[in-house]
Amino acid sequence: MTTIKSEMPIRLEEVISWAREGKKIKASVKLSREPIVEVVLVEAGYPQPTPAYLLNAEYTFEVDGKSYKVAKTYLRGSGSESVKVSAANRNVTNARLKMDYDRLRQAGIDLKEKYFEKLKL
Repeated sequence: MTTIKSEMPIRLEEVISWAREGKKIKASVKLSREPIVEVVLVEAGYPQPTPAYLLNAEYTFEVDGKSYKVAKTYLRGSGSESVKVSAANRNVTNARLKMDYDRLRQAGIDLKEKYFEKLKL
């Protein structure tokens, strides 16, 4: 039997196992696009900063009066990608989110599903 621990971080799999054990779990999710800078080594041998981004989800779960957060990065994209590639990246990210939402729902955890806005081509 899994016991709930207060230390962080936890993973979605742990929350799912708690739900399967009969714990009542309230859930919500917040999505974010986080700009980052990657340092790429160019052919000349010196580092060059390159803009990029992460598509993240932060889940909040309330279990037995305690709050737990699970942060998950779904995709890393390049700041120089085309609109077509950005759209494909969002589609991939949304499909990955859907899989996690389905896993949570099958375990008995309901939450309002959120997705990254689809880009128009």
